[in-house]
Amino acid sequence: MTTRSQKITTYLWFDSNAEQAVEHYLSLFPDSRVTKVSRWGKGGPGIEGSVMNIAFELHGQAFIALNGGPHHKFTPAISLLVSCDTQAEVDALWSRMLAAGGKAVACGWLEDRFGLSWQIIPTALIDLMSDPDPVKSGRVAQALMGMQKIDIAALTRAHAGQTIGDKS
Repeated sequence: MTTRSQKITTYLWFDSNAEQAVEHYLSLFPDSRVTKVSRWGKGGPGIEGSVMNIAFELHGQAFIALNGGPHHKFTPAISLLVSCDTQAEVDALWSRMLAAGGKAVACGWLEDRFGLSWQIIPTALIDLMSDPDPVKSGRVAQALMGMQKIDIAALTRAHAGQTIGDKS
């Protein structure tokens, strides 16, 4: 169903609100679009003519959303990770997702209003957590555990061994 040569595509099962979910996701990410819509035919389990699948791209990444009915629900055991280059990008995406009915969880995770889990992760977190010095990376991990939305400056201070109130 996708128009790209991407070999693996994330397939998302919604009850009956795939269209609303896709519209919401397209509003969050630039360079996003619907690539194909398939509708239920006569005799199918859905209402004839209603949306069955919507193929779409978020920032060039292909997805498919299915109106599959109430049989399956999302779980935090799988999430979509969004790599953000700056704190401003983290803040903007986090705020838009919460304003649209999402709820903050912990450590950069949130659940959108459709129940899908997302990780809004600054690339700096990976760099700081990957420090070969286990003391530094450990301080970053400890700081992260106390956050909902990730704060790059606070993680950088933790990495450097500065206390929470010490911004020098």
